Amino acid sequence: MKVIGAGFGRTGTKSLQLALEQLGFGKCYHMEELFRNPEGVKQWKQAYEGNSTDWDTLFKDYQSIVDFPGSIYFKELADFYPNAKVILTVRDPEKWYQSALKTIYSFDPGPGLKLKMLTKMVYSAKARNLFKSILLNNKSIWGRLFDGKFKNKEHALRIYEEHSEKVKQEIPEDRLLIFQVSEGWEPLCKFLRVDVPETPFPRTNKKEDFHVWAKGIVKDVLS
Repeated sequence: MKVIGAGFGRTGTKSLQLALEQLGFGKCYHMEELFRNPEGVKQWKQAYEGNSTDWDTLFKDYQSIVDFPGSIYFKELADFYPNAKVILTVRDPEKWYQSALKTIYSFDPGPGLKLKMLTKMVYSAKARNLFKSILLNNKSIWGRLFDGKFKNKEHALRIYEEHSEKVKQEIPEDRLLIFQVSEGWEPLCKFLRVDVPETPFPRTNKKEDFHVWAKGIVKDVLS
């Protein structure tokens, strides 16, 4: 593990994932990876319960991680991988909240995919683990992290700000980059000590496209 993303979902984590992979720090683990390979729910459950977590097995094919649920456990990961650098993705708090509220918080695969998942769970371990992953994410992010009060904007913004401050307090300055994806390649490449690519910085996972993209993932996993 070479890079640990400490930023919440909807702070440009998907763009950072693509950027890290392009720079040679991939394959990069993102929440999408948990849904596509839901057997990893075993390790995330260990972390959620505060038990010793088999991170090396979970990340055996990865060199970096961004987004939820990993950002919740940034300190545990930073301690376990002491040579990894940490990137805190940030954006305007109000814009972050509105984006998260309308995407990851409100995502619903719809009755058809829910029925398909429940039907396949009878004989498919992958479908069962996908269901467990969705439930665990709901508990760990919306239940525990945001105390079941994400729709209270003032409370959610306070948690967002407190998380950023905690990252700054826990991670030494020489190991931490506070990064807005709008800044592009230069600060990221300088921090990681790699050359700046000639191609544009990745821009993806817009709010307007999120639900189609997320439903596509669930559909692929269940197919």
